[in-house]
Amino acid sequence: MFTGIIEEVGTVQSLSKKSADAMEIVIKCSRVLEDVHLGDSIAINGVCLTVTSFTKEQFAADVMPETVKATSLDQLTVGSPVNLERAMSSNGRFGGHFVSGHVDGTAVITRIEKKSNAIYYDLKMNKTLTDMLTQKGSIAIDGVSLTIFDLQDSLVTVSLIPHTLEGTIFPTKSMGEVVNIECDMIGKYIYRFLTKEQGEKQPSRLTPSFLKEHGF
Repeated sequence: MFTGIIEEVGTVQSLSKKSADAMEIVIKCSRVLEDVHLGDSIAINGVCLTVTSFTKEQFAADVMPETVKATSLDQLTVGSPVNLERAMSSNGRFGGHFVSGHVDGTAVITRIEKKSNAIYYDLKMNKTLTDMLTQKGSIAIDGVSLTIFDLQDSLVTVSLIPHTLEGTIFPTKSMGEVVNIECDMIGKYIYRFLTKEQGEKQPSRLTPSFLKEHGF
């Protein structure tokens, strides 16, 4: 489990193909290695990966075929900067939102616009993702916990303050680039309850009117 608060920007040291659709990634970093152990979880651009080896300056993780297929990790190259976050601890403040590190899909940046002290990003994604999002709700973009400022059928707008820009890889992004998207976990569960899967015999008792009646 993660919070979406990036701890450090690391650098891709190497990418080694294990097969046509699997690879090992090695990341140079420092802060996330302070208390690292084999088997620890570290999110790389919002993707939860397992530490398979490490030194004082870097760690390695395997990327399996499903992860390569569902995320933007296969677009990384040697030297690419990446957002890093260790799994959350139980003795710290919880400053973001619940992030699992299980990416739901990807989006394409279609607009970058500076407004006063903030920068707005428009992201185009599949409607299956936007259906699980809500105005003013949370979203993780390349592992960064952000608030949705505008939501359309297939378009999400977020706004980043200078502090977030300085501590993440967003300043390196340009229009047309692909980013990882994880929808809010709570929103996904509610969406699942509200939608009846094909073949289900009984409709869900959890309806919009039920939620409204009970203060949601």
